[in-house]
Amino acid sequence: MNPEWLIVGGGIHGVHLAARLLVEGKVLPEQLMIVDPGERLLDRWRSCTSVTGMRFLRSPAVHHLDVHHASLQHFAGNNWNSRRSGFAEPYGRPALSLFNQHSDQLIRSLGLDALHRRDRVILTKPHRSGVQVKLARGGWVEAQNVILAIGTSEQPSWPDWAPRSHSRVQHIFEPGFQDWPTGQGERVAVVGGGISAVQVALRLASEGHQPRLVTRHGFRIHQFDSDPVWLGPRVRIDFDRHRQTSRRREIITEARHRGSIPPDVSLALRRALKEEKIIWDQQIVEEVFSSDEILGIQFQDGRVVEADRILLATGFSPVRPGGKMVKELADYAGLPCAECGFPVVDASLRWHKRVRVSGPLAELEVGPVSRNIAGARLAGDRLISTVKDRSWKKSISNVIRGGAGILRPRTKTTITPTVLSD
Repeated sequence: MNPEWLIVGGGIHGVHLAARLLVEGKVLPEQLMIVDPGERLLDRWRSCTSVTGMRFLRSPAVHHLDVHHASLQHFAGNNWNSRRSGFAEPYGRPALSLFNQHSDQLIRSLGLDALHRRDRVILTKPHRSGVQVKLARGGWVEAQNVILAIGTSEQPSWPDWAPRSHSRVQHIFEPGFQDWPTGQGERVAVVGGGISAVQVALRLASEGHQPRLVTRHGFRIHQFDSDPVWLGPRVRIDFDRHRQTSRRREIITEARHRGSIPPDVSLALRRALKEEKIIWDQQIVEEVFSSDEILGIQFQDGRVVEADRILLATGFSPVRPGGKMVKELADYAGLPCAECGFPVVDASLRWHKRVRVSGPLAELEVGPVSRNIAGARLAGDRLISTVKDRSWKKSISNVIRGGAGILRPRTKTTITPTVLSD
């Protein structure tokens, strides 16, 4: 199969962009392929969120993977045992289980699993009429358009002091991580000061372990990982005005609340600290040494504490995702990159006339929210606004149910033939 659209990445961004192309009548299913090495779509999303013990998303209910903003609330009203228990205030943040059920329904209703090719893209070579895509296991595929919806989920950030070969020092976001404590009452040092680290410590405490939370800084309390004003046009005026990518990078860095936790997670942490279910050390780790099954952690102030296990919850590396594949693409096609190495793209997120980007790769154009669910939706807006209707005639049925749970308007329409833009 040589698709018209090939999406590299089956995570949050890849699934949402696929839904936009299909639901809004731009692409037939047989003309779309999603390439991702996971067992199923959203595989890394599920593993990364489940390991932390996350209960509710940080983002509000209008940020989901379907096209229409009210889809998740509509789905919850029809399918959730208790609508109230499916959302948390403020902002009506959905339960992780509800969000995942809604995403599963979207994938089923659009048949996205059938469009998923379990493989890894290792080379892309754009040319005048399309893009040659080499797969790790499946040879070459020729696509007319490629969307790089690649995140940083395969790039966990390891501190310099952390040994990568020690069986009891693990990063929770390392692909294939399966070393969650299963014994009784383990002393577990959790390293990291953001929402993931705190959630991991809370999960460990609830399972009867003895977590020690090690942070370099005090707790930074922010409802979201970046100010929601970035979803509107007001603050974008200054961002768009700056054509220097170095200044845009500075704005993005300043706007993001890296290593922060929302108020509800902060409240749960304070309770656990007060009840002495979690120990907190605001320290910088100098080194780790081991003796038999015990790990020694030496802090910068000279103090040494012992642990049975160290779990790193230090997030993901901020470097450009895509590794060798993205580098070779940029070199082969002479594509522009900023000083930070990230793509310089146009307003429709084109890096090449046949290659678009989303997620971290689009952040110099989309801004600070580019990496999250809201960023996927913004990328979808830009993608769809520049893609013309497919070159076929199609009658719309009286009632169209698209996506995961909202009725489309009753209408009779014929889409006239046009040619897809470059």
